[in-house]
This record gives sequence, C-alpha cells and structure tokens, in this order.
Amino acid sequence: MLFPTSLVGSYCQPDWLIDREKLKGQFPPRTRARELWRIPEPWLAEAQDDATRVAIREQEEAGLDIITDGEIRRESYSNRFATALAGLDLDNHGEVLTRSGKPVPVPRITGPIRRARPVEVEDLKFLRAHTDRKVKITLPGPFTMSQQAVNDYYPSAAEAAMDYARAVREEIADLFAAGADVVQLDEPWMQAKPELAEDYGLAALNAALEGAAGTTAVHICFGYAALTRERPEGYSFLPQLAACHCDQISIETAQANLDTSILETLRGKTIILGVLNLADHTVETPETVAARIRRALPHVDADKVVVAPDCGLKYLPRDVAFGKMKAMADGAAIVRAELS
Repeated sequence: MLFPTSLVGSYCQPDWLIDREKLKGQFPPRTRARELWRIPEPWLAEAQDDATRVAIREQEEAGLDIITDGEIRRESYSNRFATALAGLDLDNHGEVLTRSGKPVPVPRITGPIRRARPVEVEDLKFLRAHTDRKVKITLPGPFTMSQQAVNDYYPSAAEAAMDYARAVREEIADLFAAGADVVQLDEPWMQAKPELAEDYGLAALNAALEGAAGTTAVHICFGYAALTRERPEGYSFLPQLAACHCDQISIETAQANLDTSILETLRGKTIILGVLNLADHTVETPETVAARIRRALPHVDADKVVVAPDCGLKYLPRDVAFGKMKAMADGAAIVRAELS
C-alpha cells in the first residue's frame, strides 16, 4: 500500500496518568522523574497498561497503519531505556546544556555501559498482543544517549557511544525476536551536534544497527515543538544519513516548511515524512496534509514514503492529537487515490 501512516513514536498521555502541566514545565527528563506520575507505584504499571490500550485503539480508530505503544510508559523518549543500563550513577547527577542552553540533570557514566536486561521487550509484546496491524517501537540512539550523560569513565565520548551502541544492538535483536515489524532509533542530537555526529555518532549508530533482523528507522528532528519553537531553515545533519545502515529515515517538514529537495540526497531510503505541524494546535485539513505529501514526491519515490507527524504527539492536547492523526490518515488516502 502506498503512503502507510504511523506515529513517530509518542502519543499524548492522559491527564489522569501523568501531570501534564509539570511535564510541559521542564525539558524532557534524562534522569528518572517518577514525580510526574499521578498513580501511586503499586498501581502504576496497571494504569500504564490501560492507557497504552487506549493509545493503541485511538491510533486504529484514526486509521493509522503502523501502530506504536505511544511511549505511554515513558517519562521521556530516552530515559526509560537509558536509565536501565549498568554503568550509570543515577543518584549523583551531572549536568548538560539543552539545545536552548538550559542546564538539565543527567546520569553520570561511572563504569562500563552494559545492558543488564531487556528493557522494552515486554512493552513490545503488550503492543503486539493488542493490535493486528504492523507495529513499531522506538529506542534512543547511542549518540543521543552519549550526549545526555556526563562521561566520568571513558577516555573519550566516542568510546562511550560505542558501548551504548552495543546495548542498543542487543535490545534491537530481542525486539525483533519478540515480534516488532519496525524498530526506530531516535537521534535528535545528531541535528544538535552535527560535527560530533560526523566524527563518531554515525559510526556508533551503524554499530547499533549491525545485524538487525527487520526494518530499522532513524528519527532526526529539531526538538519537540512545544519546547523548541524556533526552527532552522534546514537540517545540519541529514545527507550524511545516506551512509546510515537503517532502512527508513524519519524527518520533519511541516513546521520548518523544509525544502524537500534535500531528500534527493537520500534516494533509496524510505522516508518517514513529517506532515503535521505540532507547534500549531489547529488540526490540519486532509487537503493540507495531502499537499505536504505532494511536495516531497518529486524527490522521493512514492513507494518509499511513510506518512507521519513531524515528531512525537506527547505534548499535544488529546483532542488535537487525535484530530491531527485522523487528518493525516485521510490526507494520505487522498494522495494514495490520486496515484492509484
């Protein structure tokens, strides 16, 4: 089918589950942030399961073809996996600067980075059991995790990134074995730090993807629209991903009004095309979505386009998130009919 639709990863968590005002009042946590949850610990896992069922069903009702778990169990896209690894001091935090120049607490690397256990495999099994559509699950990429920690152990950040890559590679293998159709690695810090991404980040990313048994994707973006309003005119690190071993590359085009001719540099890759502007709470019309899809078609083959939001829907009001998903599915249907 042309133009299958999917989320990038996250869906909005319900207000009864997480304190959304507190969530919006800080940058995505790099350490654990258990204070965000409204449900006491003895009942939290059950509540997260229930909210995940709702997220799955709403994606299906909106007409999406590839379903995620909405990252409902996560405080941020990265910290659920990153803080489960061995070799980190989670109690005596370090500090790094966000894209906006604001300091945030992060784990300190105090020993060898290792995956002590599967982290998201049960999440994937739950997702697989609750939909008959294709499923995608997301992990933070090794380069991004290496930038979201203070290195007090390795001789270089590059060496830390390679051990993060090994942990991610092990998790990817278990996720495909458990039934994932697509595993996506989120690497937003490649856009934020392109020189380091070119120096060692791409090598770490490829090491993480080595031997993957199914379809792999990489998401690279300018940050959540709710937290990072300003967008550059184009990507600082995108053509380089032609050398990435992934099958799919997830980009945003709507909010930044990206010049889609840059996609010429990625011929051969499937493009997960961001067509929803998440900085604007106005729900797009299906015709607007269709126009954003058409803008890309001179530069990417139609059978290599997956239609998606620019980024995660985590920070949107629930009615807006659902409306945008539905418009996205309907817009994809318009262009699908035109080309069929």
